[in-house]
Amino acid sequence: MSGDPSGLPWNDAENDLLAHIDTSVPVSARIWNYWMGGKDYYPIDKEAGDEFALVYPGIVDEARASRYFLARVVRFLAGEAGIRQFLDIGTGLPGPDNTHEIAQRAAPDSRIVYVDNDPLVLAHARALLTTSSGQGSTDYIDADLNYPAEILQIAGTKLDFSQPVAIMLMGILGHIGDPGEGDDRAARSIVDRLKAALPSGGYLAIYDGADIDPDYVAGIAAYNRSGAVPYRVRSLPQITRFFDGLELVDPGVVPIHQWRPDPAPFPAKKVAHSGGVAKKP
Repeated sequence: MSGDPSGLPWNDAENDLLAHIDTSVPVSARIWNYWMGGKDYYPIDKEAGDEFALVYPGIVDEARASRYFLARVVRFLAGEAGIRQFLDIGTGLPGPDNTHEIAQRAAPDSRIVYVDNDPLVLAHARALLTTSSGQGSTDYIDADLNYPAEILQIAGTKLDFSQPVAIMLMGILGHIGDPGEGDDRAARSIVDRLKAALPSGGYLAIYDGADIDPDYVAGIAAYNRSGAVPYRVRSLPQITRFFDGLELVDPGVVPIHQWRPDPAPFPAKKVAHSGGVAKKP
């Protein structure tokens, strides 16, 4: 978002965006913000988050582990892999160490494009754009992952797809399709479309909820009864299948606390979210 497309002063545009927020229904981005200790949520989101935590107290650990995973992935991509372009789809609300901050610390010329379709996320987008390094850039697309062609068309005006790009799908695919229907056709077709757009040397990074902890699965079931947009967990083989045709980076698709963990004096807490990173040959 290089400018305000409405033509309104930002405060008016922000108020217009916020007017479209439904505070009677919990929203995943706001619930995660609550679990992460943020302040951008409403009472309905806190209620849904607390109900989830009653069933699965480890959800706060899951939220924090997902943020640490994102940080390690971006450090790897901007550092060892030499990536300078990032398309972060389903970015959610800002938190500690956002993708552009991590990437631009490692490589100040990194270009980051965020994608989301939540009005509250859009209301925060302008603040994100003010924190980029002088050499790099940060942009925002208001779009829905269910329509990947639209995302890629707009992203193609902001990133150079003739050069390596990293596409990031962090915790978003659980909201796409139903893994139990049609061999997970809906989500697979979207990911396949994104993989096809990756140039040689580009990367795909994914994490999502896996069905490896019965308490976590029970928590998800309670969450889905809250009225929020449903979130569906997948098996590790189903998550791994998203990387078909790509070269998985070691250690492959694993619970995210096991993916290239940073040295620490204490063992990482086990989590159900699982994911990995892979390169397009």
